[in-house]
Amino acid sequence: MMVHDRYFYDPVAGRYTVDRYLDDLEKRYGGIDAVLVWATYPNMGIDDRNQLEMVESMPGGVEGVRQMVADFHRRGVRVLFPMMMWDEGTHAPSQSWPDAIAALMKQTGADGINGDTQDGVPLGFSLAAEKIGHPLVFQPEGSPSDEALAWNVMNWGQYSFPFLPMVDKYKWLEPRHMVNISDRWNLDKTSDLQFAFFNGVGWESWENIWGIWNGITPRDAEATRRVAAIERAVAPFLASPDWEPLYPMRNFGVYASRWPLEKQTVWTIVNRTDYNIAGRQMDVFVKPGMGMRYFDLYHGVELKPDVEGPVGVLSLDIEPNGYGAILETPDEPTDALKTTMKKMAGLTAKPLAAFSHEWKVLPQSIVPIPATKPTADTPDGMVRIPGGDFDFKVRGTEIEGDSMNGLDVQYPWEDSPRRFHEHKMQIKPYFIDKFPVTNAQFKQFLDATHYAPRDKINFLRDWKDGAYPQGWDTRPVTWVSMEDARAYAQWAGKRLPHEWEWQLAAQGTDGRVYPWGNQWQAPNVPSLDQDRIMRGPDPVDAHPLGASPYGVMDMVGNVWQWTDEFTDEHTRAAIVRGGEYYQPQGSVWYFPQALRNDDHSKVLLMAPGYDRSGGVGFRCVKDAQ
Repeated sequence: MMVHDRYFYDPVAGRYTVDRYLDDLEKRYGGIDAVLVWATYPNMGIDDRNQLEMVESMPGGVEGVRQMVADFHRRGVRVLFPMMMWDEGTHAPSQSWPDAIAALMKQTGADGINGDTQDGVPLGFSLAAEKIGHPLVFQPEGSPSDEALAWNVMNWGQYSFPFLPMVDKYKWLEPRHMVNISDRWNLDKTSDLQFAFFNGVGWESWENIWGIWNGITPRDAEATRRVAAIERAVAPFLASPDWEPLYPMRNFGVYASRWPLEKQTVWTIVNRTDYNIAGRQMDVFVKPGMGMRYFDLYHGVELKPDVEGPVGVLSLDIEPNGYGAILETPDEPTDALKTTMKKMAGLTAKPLAAFSHEWKVLPQSIVPIPATKPTADTPDGMVRIPGGDFDFKVRGTEIEGDSMNGLDVQYPWEDSPRRFHEHKMQIKPYFIDKFPVTNAQFKQFLDATHYAPRDKINFLRDWKDGAYPQGWDTRPVTWVSMEDARAYAQWAGKRLPHEWEWQLAAQGTDGRVYPWGNQWQAPNVPSLDQDRIMRGPDPVDAHPLGASPYGVMDMVGNVWQWTDEFTDEHTRAAIVRGGEYYQPQGSVWYFPQALRNDDHSKVLLMAPGYDRSGGVGFRCVKDAQ
């Protein structure tokens, strides 16, 4: 779960909405048992906050996060956070990573850690958590060593799925081990769910992938509801040390696992074919005097075996790419199992084929920017852009997602979000600030309005006692959210630019790659800062050779600049332009640069305190008569 999901946090009300988030999942596919709360990548690296500081920047700070975790616990949902051991380019923690991560998790009351990109989380992390009396579950993304199963009690299963279900190695070695099948980009989740059901493990129901929505189809959602209902009901069986995968079945394409526990046994069954398979499915051994009864847990009915000597044959229907589950018991099923069977009888009255399996892209909309009062004369500190015909061509820099439909943003003239954009457009004349807004200018705004944001986290973080550092008057103001920037613009009688207005001011009409031409010129921009602590941006007038065709300065390489905001049902995001001077080292996963005029980057938005960054400033525009 991305912390930016709009079902999880309401920036208008300024509060977490955990119940709304969980209620939506309950309604759509039966709810979740645990959540991995993702607060870091892909925004991390836009400034020097490390992975722990990103969590601490969430609304309410550490105390707010602790209460949010408690809200999940109140609903019976365990909470994990990620750790990125590739995060070696931002702030170094004040103690070792194992100790620092364990301490923050204890403060928040979290239950576990996902080891991003890791093939096994080292034992030291588990020991550090135990040392402070707050043991954590560790779940590497990749495949841990056999020995590491002793402390990596979960992992992601990022597998390819042949027709014949594979036996999960880690579940086989340690039946209590919990694998979460993770197949984030796949539009069809059938194999994921069948592999999980066959192996008695979990599934990572991952829809918001770094702000890109890969929603579960109605058929997959209904299959999830049914699979989860059965797995939850028979959970103790699924840790049986006597698990027998690939139990003999009668029909091609039907596969089962047998889970004995004391005097009872459960089978989880999958049909890997595209057609319905009805009738005689499996043999069971009829033990004289045992009086065994058999229940079709999936359809919620009792079965009567056809007894043929020592063998009883069970008959049932398994729909195309569907599921089955059998309980063998000498006793009456428990009340809990009876409740599950009643629920399943209601659910399975409608076949999975009745639910749509069509994947649909989630549409986005651009947030309107109200026009300013137009002016004829060029305001002080601004440059007139004549407008006219413009070939707006730009691509998104997202690290993942390739060219998937739904990636990046959707402009008003497009029918879906996508990475590559080109549009011939007519732009009206406007004025744009010659330089980004400086600390001195923002101080004038504060003095005149006494502006104080409701969410004060990270507001003007590099200032002290209401004053910017000495000598920083002409440096661009940073650590301001879009809301802060909009407030300044309104006070100044201006507005934030649309992205195409920003690009026209930087590029002109000749399609040049950089504001000054088609070749990169390092002296035209600030030198890169590759340290773990940001040095601060250069003065806005320090690089006159970086001027655009219209004489607009400091367009690229100093600080990112806020432009348009986009929303869909689940995510808010802003397009930032121009790149920045800060470039943390050590990983390809840090926030991507966009120094070219035809590149833009998308930063996910959550709340003002989280969104503010030492790498982002802004400039304003004003409409012309």
